[in-house]
Amino acid sequence: MNYRLPVGFVALLIAAAGCSSVANLPSAPANQAAFSSAAQAPGRTVRSHPATSASFQVVYTFQDSADGGNPFAGLTVDSAGNLYGTTSSGGIGYGTAFELKNTANGYKYVVLHTFAGGSDGANPYARLIPGAGRKLYGTTVNGGGGAGTVFELLPGKAPRKERVLYAFTQSTQGANPSAGDLTIDANGAIYGTTQYGGAYGQGTVFKLSPAKGVDKEQVLYSFGATSNDGTQPYAGITFDRAGNIYGTTSLGGQGYGTVYELTPSKSGWTEQTIHTFGNVSDGGTPYAGLSFDAQGNLFGSTTQGPGGGGGTFFELTPSNGSWSFNTIYSLSGWGISGEFRTAYLDPSDNIVGTTHCDGQYSAGSVYELQRSGSSYNYVDLYDFTGGTDGQYVFSNPAFDSHGNIFGTTNVGGSGYGVVWEVRGARKTGRRHI
Repeated sequence: MNYRLPVGFVALLIAAAGCSSVANLPSAPANQAAFSSAAQAPGRTVRSHPATSASFQVVYTFQDSADGGNPFAGLTVDSAGNLYGTTSSGGIGYGTAFELKNTANGYKYVVLHTFAGGSDGANPYARLIPGAGRKLYGTTVNGGGGAGTVFELLPGKAPRKERVLYAFTQSTQGANPSAGDLTIDANGAIYGTTQYGGAYGQGTVFKLSPAKGVDKEQVLYSFGATSNDGTQPYAGITFDRAGNIYGTTSLGGQGYGTVYELTPSKSGWTEQTIHTFGNVSDGGTPYAGLSFDAQGNLFGSTTQGPGGGGGTFFELTPSNGSWSFNTIYSLSGWGISGEFRTAYLDPSDNIVGTTHCDGQYSAGSVYELQRSGSSYNYVDLYDFTGGTDGQYVFSNPAFDSHGNIFGTTNVGGSGYGVVWEVRGARKTGRRHI
């Protein structure tokens, strides 16, 4: 059976195809800390690249055979430094879940599950999320009941036993969970989003409650209820300390997406739009989720900047029941870039993230926004060349206990993407707030 890509990802791939050509570029140097603008892609303005002590290495190169290929998702790192992830293709054509075991002789690649399509699910685009008892959870965008699945990988030797917790259909219960990470609460309930389906066909926020057999699904909210409501959520959700849910929609509002809040009550969940993007100074089309800092402020990013530029980073500050929006950094003027995954905050409110085809070679980058008072300084940690080091970064960064940064590229390497590591960028680890 041939499975379709969801519209959102088709849009991403079209955007990526608009990047400057990176064909026939050399392999990445071992340390790309300092750059020259002489090798910049035609027609691009390159900002300064302050020297850092960071070094880059390719951890694994996908072959699109039994190992999988074309990962969209980021990685999960456990306490032993093992890496877990998914590929959207390869295996027997429907993608894989994998582990890179951290050994004394380097990383050993192990396939945890090969997706079979049909009721098993197909094409995982989201991260694997750890749960109790060393279980792993994730989603596929296709398969199941025809519109994706939520699955569980049980602990044990590879290949692991997989259990489909819920199979989506093109129905009011939601359809096509895209790239948003799942969230698991203290009671084992699983929360996520679907890009389509629901009462109005414009996506949902859902909850899966643990049960014998197939888990029970509850739609907490269906998007598109009004003409100015957000639509098609691409990212997962974030909880605050009071149990309210926050997230973004890629469309709706004025056509450029929204930030929403869901508040629980005895009668259900109430949605409130706390920001509507206008693609002016605030940017538009947020695909990434949100992060809280210690003070309860929300941080996020957009894929479009003013007038269709390179994206923005924003902060939402709560005050007396409302939220104040502030654009803290703009990537406009640097060509197609933007952030498709949730950025990470450290305890000092520095932001670490990736762009899908920004950078000196228009092939993606790893960056840090270092906070200095009320402003931020942009530091390039690595620019992908599009060669053996990989090309087009759709993954969010992951961190080990030493502060080393890990991620994936969708293509490059042997043509099917790589797992990469940036070492020594920072001395402390990161946390997703």
